[in-house]
Order: sequence, then structure tokens, then C-alpha cells
Amino acid sequence: MNPKMSELRKKAMALPLLPGVYIMHDKSGGIIYIGKAKALKNRVSQYFGSQNNHAEKVRRMVDNVDDFEYIITDSEFEALVLECSLIKQHTPKYNILLKDDKGYSYIKVSPGEWKKLSYVLQKTDDGSEYIGPYMSSYYVKNAVEEANKIFMLPTCNRQFPRDFRKGRPCLNYHIKQCMAPCTGKVKLKDYKESVEQALDFLRGGSSNSIKQLTQQMEEAAENLEFERAARIRDKITAVKKMGEKQKVVANKVLDEDVIGSFSDGGKTCFQVFRFEGGRLFDRESFVFDSGDSESEYEEFILRYYTIRNDVPKNIAIDKSFDGIEALGEWLSQKRGNKVNVTVPQRGEQAKLVNMCRSNAAETLAQKKDATVREYSVLEELKETLGLKKLPEYIESYDISNLAGTENVAGMVVYKNGKPLKSAYKKFKIKGFEGQDDYGSMKEVLTRRFQEYYKAEDSDEGFGRLPDLILLDGGKGQVAVAKEVLNKMNIDVPLFGMVKDDKHRTRAITGDGGEIAISSKRALFAFVTRIQDEVHRFAIGYHHSRRSKNTFRSSLTEIDGIGEVRAKILLKHFRTIENISNADLKELENAPKMTKDSALAVYKYFHNDK
Repeated sequence: MNPKMSELRKKAMALPLLPGVYIMHDKSGGIIYIGKAKALKNRVSQYFGSQNNHAEKVRRMVDNVDDFEYIITDSEFEALVLECSLIKQHTPKYNILLKDDKGYSYIKVSPGEWKKLSYVLQKTDDGSEYIGPYMSSYYVKNAVEEANKIFMLPTCNRQFPRDFRKGRPCLNYHIKQCMAPCTGKVKLKDYKESVEQALDFLRGGSSNSIKQLTQQMEEAAENLEFERAARIRDKITAVKKMGEKQKVVANKVLDEDVIGSFSDGGKTCFQVFRFEGGRLFDRESFVFDSGDSESEYEEFILRYYTIRNDVPKNIAIDKSFDGIEALGEWLSQKRGNKVNVTVPQRGEQAKLVNMCRSNAAETLAQKKDATVREYSVLEELKETLGLKKLPEYIESYDISNLAGTENVAGMVVYKNGKPLKSAYKKFKIKGFEGQDDYGSMKEVLTRRFQEYYKAEDSDEGFGRLPDLILLDGGKGQVAVAKEVLNKMNIDVPLFGMVKDDKHRTRAITGDGGEIAISSKRALFAFVTRIQDEVHRFAIGYHHSRRSKNTFRSSLTEIDGIGEVRAKILLKHFRTIENISNADLKELENAPKMTKDSALAVYKYFHNDK
């Protein structure tokens, strides 16, 4: 924790309630963060209060603050413009910094008579023809893929005419996405015509391409080239179908940018969809450490349009924030006329924003080896339980015993919505004999978090704090567990999973009573899986201990065989049956066995002889 926290808070509380810009410095005097505020006192003092409500990125920044300065402005808009200018000048470490690294893309036409079309990021001196440059690599990639499919051009590595008849046609031929010149049956004249048609499509767009193809089809029909006319007709149909797919929604889509975000508490992803003429022509995604959610959205939009020369007339976003009016004024000034920044609640625009947000969630999920479905159920769990961050790392506990014997517990871990079996742990209850589920849970959690304090720097295994703890039990178990967490100063959300009289998951319980989840199918199924898995793991450990102890107790009845030799015999022979079937020589050769002890075991299992 920052040793100057109280001093910094005192200074922040003395700030005026006026708009302005604040500048955070580290010990060396370097600028590490720049922000703007409608009321400087309210905004800056939040940094130096309780750290529990801050994201990890903000906590790290505050820990490095040695001092701060501020500049008062006449309005929030002036503060925003000044902030933008200062960030561009100083590039502070803890601000969102985006690089304008969008290079140019090209359509490559390979040399030779049997040309191929592809998209590349750089021109090389290889004799190919290059069409471009284009700013949007997303657009070029999709356009080339569409052209190759529509006009059935090969995308494989085969070279023609060198590779004629040297292999079977690939899958693309069978699904009518390649004319398969590799068969040697395609005429060069027809192939060249398809290449030219594809280039016309790429240069002129689908509407011009349809006009040219229609003209060619009519000419072919007039010349009685009906087979050629039929091929061109099929291409026209394919171009029209592809055009319909390209318009993600109907013609109601404005020429606009759509911005959606998704945060899991540790990382935030912003997704930008760019539309023109009803068509998605570009998309970009940005992932960075989560900071202050109140200012993060505004800061991202500022940084994004600082590195972009073109600002669209309409921008649709998925959440509102303080300062949206000042931001709209800044964007309008940059564009030269009015820019509409909206948060659509219904209709086609709302669907687009939701689609953008879903793609942001998918991008984060992929980076963490999860799926958007798994992230969605974690988001639902977060909202249902009122958690501050996405529960990426969940620990669940269950107790198992038989009438107070062989008391054990199991801990299972779910990471990003999937079981992490390498992190499962087994506990043998050591503190007492007899049945006491509450006492068992108390011992298990105490031992678990004692290990955390021993290894908290590792951030793995017991060194990592979970985002959520789920107990297989009701209010009593939750109360006992919370007592342990409070005593050990562990700040982790904790809830119980309640079962009905048929041992099926019914609800989640916490301090505020039961939370029904039966109406939320995905969440209900997820919690049920966790409860079933932790029960299976705990009871499996209990059964294995009972089984081993049953075997061991029968061996320890034999003279000369104690606990140690019983364990070694079981490990060596694997089962009691193998021990009983062993001859005297095999028993003598077993580890830690003497002739007398081997004879005693042999007689025990062969007393009839």
C-alpha cells in the first residue's frame, strides 16, 4: 500500500469542485496517469480512499503515485480537450494508449497464365500484380475469399500446369467452391475469364459486377453459347447471395461505427464494427488491463478517434457514461459537423451493439481458452450473486464421512467455466474424531488459507485466491465458512449450494437468504455441474480411504504385521487377493519382509494347509 496515502488524500480533499485535468507523478517525477474531471475534488479523492472497490490496474497505479498536480478549466469540454492533448504528448503508462498500426493491404494476382488471387500485407518484387493499397485488411481478406468462392478459383498450393492430374480434387471442388483445374479438364480460356470476372468484382463491387456479368450472359445466349451463359448465370446468383450476407442487417444500417465492450474484471476488450452502405467493411478489437470502468469507456473512445482521421456521423455504443455530451462535442469538432453518439435500447441498432459486445466477449474468451457460452454463464453468475468481477476461478468444497468415520473433504476448481482437475485437492480431517460437518469445513478452509499465506506470491495452486467459493451446504455451512474467512482476513465472495429433498440443486444461499436459479437454465445447469462434481470427488476420496483401511485392518490382525508393513505389502502386491495367492518365497522377497513375517502371512491365508 502507498505509504503516502493519507497525505495524498488530504491534498485531494482540498481540491476545488471545478472541472479540470489531474496529472499523477511517480517518485522520479514522471507522469504515470492523466485524467479529467467534472469536479476535481470528487474524482481525485476517490483514488486515495478505500482500495477494495478499485480494479487491479487502478490499485497498481495508486501504489506508484508520489504526488499529483491539476489544471482548472472553464468547462468539462475544455478539460477533455486538454486531457487528450496531454496524453498524446506524454503517453502515460496507466492511460489507454492505442497505436495506429493499421498497415496497408493488397490484392495479389500471381504471375503466369493460371493466375491466383490472394491478399497480402506487403508488396514484394516477385513478378505479381498488386491491387491497392487498402486501409482495411479485414475488407481485403473477406473480399478475396468471396471472389475465390463465387468464381470458383483455386486457393491451394498446387502450381498449374505443373500439377495437372497429380492428385485428386480437394473438398472445395465437391462443394462447388473450386473449378478444379488440377484435373486437367478446365480450359485455359474459361479459367482466364473467371479470373477477369473476379478482378472486376473486386475492383467495382458487387453491383457493377452483376451488370457486367448480366451483359456477358446475354451476349453468350445470343451467340448460342448456352453452357457458358448458364455458368455466368450461376455466378450472378452467387454474387447476389454473397451481397445479401455482406449486409449484416437490412438497409436500415447507417454509415456508422458500433462499439461494444466486455470486461472480466482483469481484462477489458473493446470491439469496433465499422459500417458503410449497410455493409460491415472493417472491424477491430483491443484488449488491455481493466481500469476504472467509469472513465475507461470515454478514455477508449478518445484514444481511438485520436489515431483515426475519419469520424463517422453516427456512433452507437453499448453503455452510457458521465461526459458523453462533452465527448460528442469533441467528436463533432474533429469531424467538422454534428456527430450523434447514442446508446440504442431497441431495434436494429440495439441488435448491432449486442452483436458487437458478444464479439468482444468471444475475443476475451479465446484469449483464456474458453468459449463465449462459458463466459456468458459466468457473467450471469456474476450478475445473479452481485459480484464485483467475473468469477473466472471458482473453488467448491464438500465434506464426506460415514457415521463420523473417515472424515474427508474435497475441493474442486473451475477455471473460465471448465473444471481444472490439476488444481483439485483432497483433505483428511485431522482435528477431531466423530461426525461434525461444520467443524470439518472450518478445519478445511483454515488449512487452505494458511497455505495461501505461505505461497501467496506464486499466484498458482493455493497461492491464488479464488474469485468465488461455493460450498455444498446451506446457511449453517456458509456461516461457519464466513467466520473463518473473516478471522483470516480473506475477502472472497462465498455462497452455499442448496439441495432439495431429492438431493438435486435447488438454490444458492448467502447472507441475504436464498437466491432462486431454477428459472435460469444455463446458470442452473452450471451450478448443478459444480455441485455434482465436488460431491463426486469428495465421496470418491472417502470410499478409497475406507477401502484401503478395510484391507489394512485385515492385514494388521496378523502377528508381526503393523501399519507400515501392511501399507508396503498393499503397495507391492496391489490387492489383498494377490497377497493371499502369493507363495512363501514371493512373500519373503517383498520389501521390508522377514522370513518369520512372511510365514505368518502365508499361514494366515493358508491355515487349511
